[in-house]
Amino acid sequence: MITAKLDAQADVPKNIFSYRKYWAKRFGIAPFLPMSRAEMDVLGWDSCDIILVTGDAYIDHPSFGMALVGRLLEAQGFRVGIIAQPDWLSAKAFKTLGKPNLFFGVTSGNMDSMVNRYTSDRKIRSDDAYTPNAEPNKRPDRAVVVYAQRCREAYPGANVIIGSIEASLRRIAHYDYWSDKVRRSVLPDSKADMLIFGSAERALVELSHRLAAGEEIDQIRDLRGTAFMVPRGWLPASDWAEIDSTDVDAPGPLIRHADPYAMEPEKDKGAACATPDAAAGKVIQFQPHTRMPKLDRAKTAIRLPSYEQVVGDPVLYAHASRTFHLESNPGNARALIQAHGERDVWLNPPPIPLTTPEMDGVFAAPFQRKPHPAYGEAKIPAFDMIRFSINIMRGCFGGCTFCSITEHEGRIIQSRSEASILHEIEEIRDKTPGFTGTISDLGGPTANMYRLACKDPKIESSCRRLSCVYPGICENLNTDHAPLIQLYRKARAIKGVKRVLIGSGLRYDLAVRSPEYVKELVQNHVGGYLKIAPEHTEAGPLSHMMKPSISSYDAFKAMFEKFSKEAGKEQYLIPYFIAAHPGTSDLDMLNLALWLKQNNFRLDQVQTFLPTPMAIATAMYHSQRNPLKKVMRTSEQVETVRAGRMRKLHKAFLRYHDPENWPLLREALRQLGRADLIGNSKKQLIPSFQPPGTGLKHREVRPAKTSKQPPQSRKEAKGAQRRAK
Repeated sequence: MITAKLDAQADVPKNIFSYRKYWAKRFGIAPFLPMSRAEMDVLGWDSCDIILVTGDAYIDHPSFGMALVGRLLEAQGFRVGIIAQPDWLSAKAFKTLGKPNLFFGVTSGNMDSMVNRYTSDRKIRSDDAYTPNAEPNKRPDRAVVVYAQRCREAYPGANVIIGSIEASLRRIAHYDYWSDKVRRSVLPDSKADMLIFGSAERALVELSHRLAAGEEIDQIRDLRGTAFMVPRGWLPASDWAEIDSTDVDAPGPLIRHADPYAMEPEKDKGAACATPDAAAGKVIQFQPHTRMPKLDRAKTAIRLPSYEQVVGDPVLYAHASRTFHLESNPGNARALIQAHGERDVWLNPPPIPLTTPEMDGVFAAPFQRKPHPAYGEAKIPAFDMIRFSINIMRGCFGGCTFCSITEHEGRIIQSRSEASILHEIEEIRDKTPGFTGTISDLGGPTANMYRLACKDPKIESSCRRLSCVYPGICENLNTDHAPLIQLYRKARAIKGVKRVLIGSGLRYDLAVRSPEYVKELVQNHVGGYLKIAPEHTEAGPLSHMMKPSISSYDAFKAMFEKFSKEAGKEQYLIPYFIAAHPGTSDLDMLNLALWLKQNNFRLDQVQTFLPTPMAIATAMYHSQRNPLKKVMRTSEQVETVRAGRMRKLHKAFLRYHDPENWPLLREALRQLGRADLIGNSKKQLIPSFQPPGTGLKHREVRPAKTSKQPPQSRKEAKGAQRRAK
């Protein structure tokens, strides 16, 4: 009988460390999780209960997902082996440890394999930070699909579970930037039995114990944070209801605190859109209901437009993206369904976040805090970067549309206790080779969200905001930085610790709410430079990013400079910006370039927007619609930079000081009617001459006499260039 307990989704979940340990606990703790049969023999194992397959090198450190999950499962009594960066050209490497008794757990690693291998210009990267000696090409494209298929080929009867960030962000039909098309959910492509999305600990622990107790994986359908394939129209029980996504996306502002399930009559009586259903031959009408019965959300599933629909209809794709993100709060999210041909992808609600004691338990495992001995003296850049850093929390309520952290880790902050963090500092001091007294980071997705949460649990459980800090900081958000200030002070007081730096990104609009925190940070935890990410200066791009206005940056900068001066330190802010983000015009980038020059910034490293699966900004990029608002056929289109030349131009504005970019910028400035910015004065953006050594002819270029309006055609543009020369 299929297990169906989703009606109890609001109940307090079982502590992940309260399960009775599996019988294999008698084998004790492994120095390293084994990667070979020889290591298994030394441990006295005849088989592995669980085998984790990863695209990263195996580093036994809590910053690496497979080590964190592997040690957690080991603490439950299971024998866990790891197959790291296997040769995927055949199934041979996947037989190294034999057939797992319970399941293969498959992941691409800490990064999405496509982001890991390709730049935002779709060029192959020359190195891989998660590989010994940064060697490239040690993992396949779309590694989760390839690895899962090889596991199935190696042992057809084994259970295969996929997870971590690559699988998590591809759990429904998604736009794939690298192939420039909408791809199916990773579930049918990988042939996996189950997908675990988000932070996997809670679901993974319960699933492992239930499989060990004899349950069949295709009968386990009630675990939060899991997705699986089911027959078309399947429901867990007869008392469940299925509703269409167009019935729940009511018009009106996104930010509100009313009961999200109290459906009210819509004011707009007109049909919003209609599109053919390629799979069922029906027409989907976006028709508002005058009244909907109130349903039990714990027994309600929302049907998204099918894969066949969204693959050919950008408007329905944007609508599906909006619905998906509105159903992301564990306190009120409902199950989601999306048809793929004759079968459905079923997504249970997101996992309940871990409590502080559970987080402490996860990070308390006996990590060796170094790479597996099999790598010898090889350098692994990702390890070198984080070996003296500590993750103090997870999750992010910022909701930046270009970022996938919230889609994966959630918006509710999960913090470790102060005692747990301070103990890990002592572990680094005592056990990590090469430690000289400097902790490189106390952070997470956002450095200063530690212990920040909604003031009222009831509001938090019913809220449908995509961000707690946009367009302004929610009045219900606790912004008290006192626990973090205390943590910083205790951390640097530990014997043997000389400095504690903060390397994670800082949410400066939150920081300015606490001048005491900014002072503590600036005077004690900045190593000369502090990186922050305003991302842009103009209102249009910032609104599509869900980022605060540049005035918040100015306020933080004033505090930063004041406290640096008081401490007698010469310190600098290093701002990060994004080029070619949806909603950004050429004029926006020009204004940003002028701001950079006015503030004497010459950026060395810049980033061009990279559409990653599931991100809201990616939906904007693909559909040219804005899922932050109700998506209609008549919705205003989002300005999107897709052509390679225009993406190059937007990036060039960020590096206006680079002579290689001047010819492209001169042409653009003339077309924008701003040839007055070409010249040799300090008020002008780029000079009128090309210096030698750039591969371009060195000659004077006179400012063009153009109108304030850009040319209306390519022919007119060329004419303007000839006149300028």
